[in-house]
Amino acid sequence: MTDPATARPRVLHVDDDDDIRAITQIALAVVGELEVLQCSSGLEALEVAQKFSPDILLLDVMMPDMTGEETLAALRQLDGLATAPVIFMTAKAHSDDIAHLMTLGTQRVIAKPFDPLTLATEVVEVWEQSAKGV
Repeated sequence: MTDPATARPRVLHVDDDDDIRAITQIALAVVGELEVLQCSSGLEALEVAQKFSPDILLLDVMMPDMTGEETLAALRQLDGLATAPVIFMTAKAHSDDIAHLMTLGTQRVIAKPFDPLTLATEVVEVWEQSAKGV
């Protein structure tokens, strides 16, 4: 894991939508200068997550084959990811949906469409709070 005092977080981003991945890549890597690894499915994320060793997980909720919730549960079983902070991104951002996601140990839920100019700031904020135990 990356030390919050000396670096920027490594972000594992999982979303099945090509356009969302492209916008998120620009928002995090270009605007936010974060190291990002993107996956188009939960299964792909499971294949690469341990080698990438992300500091924070950014997951879509609604994906085919493996939902964001299922992806999170599987990632939590991998060495080094049991306590990684999690942000869910979803178009279903109703209060009941958010409340359910928060019961999964999620640090934040970001509604789609999101603001690409503030996404990196939100990700770093969650990562720093998690590092401080907030």
